[in-house]
Amino acid sequence: MPLAVYILGLSIFAQGTSELMLAGFLPEMATDLGVSVPEAGLLISAFAIGMLVGAPVLAALTLRLPRRTVLLAFMAIFALSHVAGALTSSYGMLFATRVVGAFVYAGFWAVAAGTAIGLVPANARAKAMSVLAGGLTVATIIGLSLGTVIGQHLGWRAAFWAVAGLSALAGVGVLLTIPGGRPEAGAVPRVSAELRAMVNPRLWLAYGTTALTTGALLSSFSYLSALLVGTTGLDSAWVPAVLALYGAGALIGITIGGRIADARPFTVLFTGVTGLILTSAALAASAPVALLTVPLVFLLGAFGFGTNPALNARPFALARNAPTLAAALNVSSFNVGITAGPWLGGLAIAGGLGYPSVAWIGAAIGVAALGAVALSAGLARTSVAHQERAEVGEIRSAV
Repeated sequence: MPLAVYILGLSIFAQGTSELMLAGFLPEMATDLGVSVPEAGLLISAFAIGMLVGAPVLAALTLRLPRRTVLLAFMAIFALSHVAGALTSSYGMLFATRVVGAFVYAGFWAVAAGTAIGLVPANARAKAMSVLAGGLTVATIIGLSLGTVIGQHLGWRAAFWAVAGLSALAGVGVLLTIPGGRPEAGAVPRVSAELRAMVNPRLWLAYGTTALTTGALLSSFSYLSALLVGTTGLDSAWVPAVLALYGAGALIGITIGGRIADARPFTVLFTGVTGLILTSAALAASAPVALLTVPLVFLLGAFGFGTNPALNARPFALARNAPTLAAALNVSSFNVGITAGPWLGGLAIAGGLGYPSVAWIGAAIGVAALGAVALSAGLARTSVAHQERAEVGEIRSAV
């Protein structure tokens, strides 16, 4: 795996830490900004809004520009948005910086995915994407915890400065490792050609699978801390350790998935989604019992992230002529799941169904995701059969 792919993973770690860290010090931010905790929580939603829109828009606008230049520009804007956020005392201004930062982060994701895919052979695409997504997994394990510690002890502004500095450092790595210059004339992508490649029902089914699988995971994960304290009865001091266990499971899952997904993507998807359904249902049923719940949190991370390499690589296999837009819309699909899963879980909690209900909802969304995987696998087999028949027909005609 080229060093540049790991540098891109480091860049995702730096930016992904910002996506996650606010959950660790929302009360401190609310007090400092003079707003309520729910209002401060909208800063997380602001990031999701920027991510949802930024990937396809920026991917299309920068399609014909040198990728290294685009990546550096996105990282510079991301870092500056955090500097501005650290310096402001206005809630509105901070909200705007969150949207801007997420907007270019989504664009970075899309362009970085296309770049990583272009740096490796076809049989290593899922592994390259697992390295890229692994940056976010490490952010879940280390970035979230470290950002929380910095925010709680040195103030939330210090956490913003730390993200800005780490992003600048990753930018130096991008400058030194990503090939510069414009692509050759024949390799310059065209927006029209990429848009034509998007007209593929199987591709949109893959995007739907991504959104459903992510929603199934995030429905449970978003309220995991509240479930552990409010239903399982753990002391809040133990929550970071259990979340670290979730992160460890995620890292193991994405590593194993990345090694298998290139050769057997549907095996990874069937195994991961089925495991996610069973783990979510077991988590809901055994939530009051700590000895059962804690190991299930590990499995939730393992199965949930184990599908990630296959979910990331599948669009590239279906849209070979549109690598940038394929990645961009997949980023948006992930964020649809990130937004919808917690929203549905929140509706259940607000309706008085209790914290275990979010895991039942995760299991139900997972069943829908499994149906999408089965349909995708069936269409893939049909496509292969048609191709084989066409090849036989060509041979007979030649004879």
